[in-house]
Order: sequence, then C-alpha cells, then structure tokens
Amino acid sequence: MKLIPIADVPAATTEERARILDLLFEPSTQLHTLAVPLLHEKTFSSYNDLISAVGVQLTDLAESSSTSDTQWLESILGSHPRLGAKKVDSEQSQAEQAQLQGSGEEAEQLRLLNAEYEQTYPGLRYVVFVDGRSRQVIMDDMRRRIANGNVRKERAAAIRAMCEIASDRANKLV
Repeated sequence: MKLIPIADVPAATTEERARILDLLFEPSTQLHTLAVPLLHEKTFSSYNDLISAVGVQLTDLAESSSTSDTQWLESILGSHPRLGAKKVDSEQSQAEQAQLQGSGEEAEQLRLLNAEYEQTYPGLRYVVFVDGRSRQVIMDDMRRRIANGNVRKERAAAIRAMCEIASDRANKLV
C-alpha cells in the first residue's frame, strides 16, 4: 500500500483520488464528495500540503452556521473507528489501535469513555492520534476533552487530530 507521487495526484482518476483520501483519513463518502474535486483542481508540493488543504475544508464546515455543514463534518469525523473497537475496517486504524488492547477492565473503561464522549458531543466521535501514546494518556485526554464541554473546540480538536493522523500515515506510505 503506497501513495502515488504527489505530482501525479491531479491527473489521477476519481477512484484513485478517493483511495488516497481513504489511505490518509478513513473511508468516507462525504469526504470524497468534499475533497476529491480539490485533489484534481489543485497541485500540492507535498502530501502534508494536501492534508492541510483538506483540513481547511473541514474547518470551513466546522465554522459554518449551517446545520447541514456541521452534520456533513460530523459524518466525516464519524468515519474514524471508536477507540478500542473490536471491529476496525482500515488496516491503518487496526495497526494504530493495536497498542490500545489491554485488560477487560481497561477495555470497559474505554467503552464507557466513548459513550460519555458521544453523549457529551452528540454526532461526534473521539478522534486522537494514538500511535506511540499509552492507553492511560489517551484516556486522560478523553476525560479532559469531555470535561471541556465546548462542541466548537471539540470539532476543531477532532479536525487537528484527523490531520495529524493523516500526516503520520502519509509519511509511512510515500
């Protein structure tokens, strides 16, 4: 699984550009609709520039006063699997979450934190860069973000995390 050279992205087929987004982010029809045209219309000097441009698109949705825009954003953020989920579709997420496997008690704590997070932020899913971070650090971050209670800040944090994950993946896939 490799990314094509960044210079080749604008000339790639629609399916290839969608696959690039799937590799960097998570499979999401809504993200395809939002960003596949951008990858055709614009040239990027690096995958990090491409990720930043997608991040701007996501931030525009987050800052919009339109309910449909925020719902669109939430569906994109919701494409990320729950932390500690038993079934994770993408190979990248499986590898990234492998370190989160712990005792049954820890798995239950993570399940409860996911539920509390999603109750605090209806429509959102907790998104964080996990690679190299301990389960305890992740759960502490989750508790802090739940306690914050500010949905606008949480959307921004999720977008930043999504872009950080994508950047890490890009570095591994080029």
